[in-house]
Amino acid sequence: MEVRPGANPRDVKLYDTDRLRNDFLIQDVFVEDAIKTVYSQIDRIIVGAATPVSKVLKLEAGDELRAKYFLERREMGIINIGGKGTVTVDGKAYEFEYKDGMYIGMGSKEITFASADPKNPAKFYFNSAPAHKTYPTVFINPERDILPENKKELGTLENANHRVIRKYILPGQVESCQLEMGMTALEPGSVWNTMPCHTHDRRMEVYLYFEVPENDVVFHYMGEPTETRHIIMRNEEAVISPSWSIHSASATHAYTFIWGMVGENQDFDDMDDVDMKDLR
Repeated sequence: MEVRPGANPRDVKLYDTDRLRNDFLIQDVFVEDAIKTVYSQIDRIIVGAATPVSKVLKLEAGDELRAKYFLERREMGIINIGGKGTVTVDGKAYEFEYKDGMYIGMGSKEITFASADPKNPAKFYFNSAPAHKTYPTVFINPERDILPENKKELGTLENANHRVIRKYILPGQVESCQLEMGMTALEPGSVWNTMPCHTHDRRMEVYLYFEVPENDVVFHYMGEPTETRHIIMRNEEAVISPSWSIHSASATHAYTFIWGMVGENQDFDDMDDVDMKDLR
């Protein structure tokens, strides 16, 4: 497990391109027949992925957690962005299609990942956060299980930000201690997300960008509103966003991203909006 320290905004504004990418960008998220994990000391989130191809993968705690098993003191959300696969939690198997999701509560001891077809493996992306109690494990089919109020169409093609937001894990939909997860898909011809931008000082966030064509790029914007920076990203890469940072993007093609948040509260609309005239 890779461990990354927190980030002070006074320091980050002095970072060059390589330092920004080293501290916030997560590349090679999906490694064949391996589970990759990155532990950020920003709100103790773990960002990871399991990509089973020729074998079943078992999630282990590792020395970094000082735990008997991965979810001894944690909760976890999963979204599959690959082929069909299976997640087995303490002996109960859950069959995943593309973009199916799942919440796993604290205390689940044995978690394994498998693919139905090695030629089209599942890609199980996950976020994990510290937990204080156990909530039920829930499977989430985004077309069947997400409540109407948690599927929102926003923006316009004229503003290049026509998008659909699906909220997988949040209060009233799937209960958790602090973790929230969902997915935003931009419609063809739209390339902007989260602009006008905001911060939410009570929660940090991680984005995973995917459905980005091979020769296209995403410009992820971060930093304090008056000290903005950007990181150029490609398909199936993730980026860590501290609570004091904006988190927005434009791209050379429409794309989809998974967002995950952890922190002080679970109020999705608790945002500190940034006026466009104040951006630098």
